[in-house]
Amino acid sequence: MSRIIFESSPLYLVLCLLLALGAAYLLYKIKYPWSKRINQVLFVTRTLLIFLLALLLLEPILKQVNNFFIKPVIVVLQDDSGSVNEVTDSIKQQAITQQLGKLQRDLQEQDYTVEFRTLQDPNGTSDFTSAIKKVSNDYEGQKVAGLVFISDGIYNAGISPLYSTFNFPVHTIGVGDTSKRIDLFIKNTVFNKIAYQGNRFPVRIELSAKGFLAKIVDVSLLNKGKLLEKKAVNITNEALTRVEFLPLAADQGLQRYEIVITPQAEEWNTTNNRTTVFVEVVSGKKKILALASAPHPDIKALRAVVEQNENYEFDLHIPGTTQNDFGKLSKEADLIMLFQVPDLKGRTRQLLQQAQATKASLFFVLGEQTNWQELNKDGIVKIEGGIRQFDDVVPAFNTDFSVFTAETNLAGVFQSFPPASVPFVKMQIPPSATPLLFQKVGSLVTDKPLLYLDQLEERKVAFMLGEGLWRWRLQEFSRNENTESFDELFGKLIQYLSTTDDRRKFRSYPIKQEFLDTESVQFETQVYNDIFEPVYGKTIEIELTSETGQRNTYRYTTNEGNTRYTIGGLSEGVYRYKASTTLKEKEEVRGEFLVSRQQIELQNLTADFDLLRKLSVQTGGLFVSAENIETLNTSLTQQKATALIQSEEKYDNLINLKWTFFLLLVLVSSEWFLRKYYGSY
Repeated sequence: MSRIIFESSPLYLVLCLLLALGAAYLLYKIKYPWSKRINQVLFVTRTLLIFLLALLLLEPILKQVNNFFIKPVIVVLQDDSGSVNEVTDSIKQQAITQQLGKLQRDLQEQDYTVEFRTLQDPNGTSDFTSAIKKVSNDYEGQKVAGLVFISDGIYNAGISPLYSTFNFPVHTIGVGDTSKRIDLFIKNTVFNKIAYQGNRFPVRIELSAKGFLAKIVDVSLLNKGKLLEKKAVNITNEALTRVEFLPLAADQGLQRYEIVITPQAEEWNTTNNRTTVFVEVVSGKKKILALASAPHPDIKALRAVVEQNENYEFDLHIPGTTQNDFGKLSKEADLIMLFQVPDLKGRTRQLLQQAQATKASLFFVLGEQTNWQELNKDGIVKIEGGIRQFDDVVPAFNTDFSVFTAETNLAGVFQSFPPASVPFVKMQIPPSATPLLFQKVGSLVTDKPLLYLDQLEERKVAFMLGEGLWRWRLQEFSRNENTESFDELFGKLIQYLSTTDDRRKFRSYPIKQEFLDTESVQFETQVYNDIFEPVYGKTIEIELTSETGQRNTYRYTTNEGNTRYTIGGLSEGVYRYKASTTLKEKEEVRGEFLVSRQQIELQNLTADFDLLRKLSVQTGGLFVSAENIETLNTSLTQQKATALIQSEEKYDNLINLKWTFFLLLVLVSSEWFLRKYYGSY
């Protein structure tokens, strides 16, 4: 549908028409050598031409409304988790696939769009709520007529889908075995991922029993295949039974501990009688020391990040409040975090000097109570003039930052954080500084850093030029119910600052310490010349040694933009690696990582059709078993598919349209041709 809109009064159209008629009349009122009929045609042609030209001077706008019909969508979501695959044989899976294919064809004949997807959880868990919400988000703006969910009803991640609301009916198809079977399995394991050499550490497990009464079972703890301890546990009911071991952390490095329940003759599923935990035995902790003139919520925010890592030891010193010895602690610290130091009251002036006298890295978190003039005087920061006011700025992540890498979308998360309070002053940032966060004012990302890193001689330093970090962490939790992005950025920043510089010219390491057996292991390699410029084209050799002593060798060549190597198909266990290359001489790096197996899907194999049935009733859907998919097919195909109509409005000046040009060209050309053909000019 189209119509022309005029910004001027429609009376101007009458004037345009009178102008066109008058001009054409003056031109064709005299006698010409052609017939009266031709003269009338030329008169009309000239009138239309002048009218259109005058009309275009009024700048009319053409409004076009286009309607689009979008077919309703039915999404088929298949549970591809381990619990389903364990109890569903290939014949049943093939039969279900055939019935789903028929369902797809029948629905497409009824003008539905049918889309297939799976849970696709890389961690091998079943999170029903997140998967269904992802369908809702992915098809936002389209009409989802329904979701067909094929599952055994066993979820082990996220919240129950019964506590969520969905804007479409969820039809469920139950697969699996609902019969209650005798089973004894490890429900939970609780242990410290890091233990210190020479100490004993707890490994606690919770056993769950189904169908066992008054039974004594043996639970064993093994390390490297060697039995460390065995306990006889009395099972009296189906409540959780707790068993605790206290092994000694003797050998340094990653250690594998296996917990095994001796299988019973009556058990149907024995894969859940065994679990493996990995503990990293280290020699000592990194020491993080915080100095502040007074309590501040920013301290709490960063302290929460530090205390997530068991390899860190955190101390806080506030003059006149805490009783610890700052001088002694600062000498032992790997990183000193300075909150509002030096302060306006001068309480931390001498303590700052003590901190600067150590070899520890420094992390300044500055704010409105900081004595900026004192910092300027000492050359720690360089500012021009006095500070009269503070501005609110939003953090913007530096996408070119490469000191360490982030696994989450920090740029997207940080731009939604509340503003931080920074001084409104001209500040000189050293050319050697590396910005991590920029200051964003309104929609403009400035070149002023909000958080930057630098290197002063042999010391790493970082400067946060504003306060309000606690609001960032609180904001992320209120939105996502986690603080993943905040903790990742500041956790890696603290790790970078507290780690001694690696001045080696060859570095090769796995991108993380622990991998699941369902994912590939990735190695990152960096090679430098004498002035620490990156060098490419070097052949890297990686030798992996498993716990059983089996060795495998891999070779690859680095190139710019691709310094990683992927190794797939590794089974569960601790692997030791040796990476080597040749510079002026052979360079070598050694280390270890672990591959763990995700067993949560095999703990419970009894299908929960009751949850599926309640989910369908709650959302207005239909529940059927896998043997009765045809019933669901009949019900869905009887529903009339109602398309979603979307309208798009488009506005354009009439003079910009191609057909306007061609119409004027036809009128001009026609008049010229007729006059020329019948003997005029």
